[in-house]
Amino acid sequence: MSIFSFLFKGQTLPDEIQIMDRESYKEAISKGKVQLVDVRTKGEFMSGHIKGAKNIDFFQGSAFENAFSTFKKDAPVYIYCQSGNRSQRAAKRLVDLGFTKVYDLRGGYRAWGY
Repeated sequence: MSIFSFLFKGQTLPDEIQIMDRESYKEAISKGKVQLVDVRTKGEFMSGHIKGAKNIDFFQGSAFENAFSTFKKDAPVYIYCQSGNRSQRAAKRLVDLGFTKVYDLRGGYRAWGY
């Protein structure tokens, strides 16, 4: 085990999760109807969001998980938060719920507008 793998062992993501840069993410969600979710709070969502996104607040506990009960688990889910940290945690929770393809926006909504 290298020193880097030791130091960053908690940084690995499940195979079902992929972090995408802004351009790749933008291209992917522009290809028709997708499951696009903003996991920020309602206030953050209301201050601006990606067109077509559904707001499901990660901090709402069981309500967060229940909101995904109508989603297709074998279809891609595109998620984002403000900076990318919260959405990574949300992505891991979605994998635990049985989702097989979760795409997260690198840098979150902050990166979207630049």
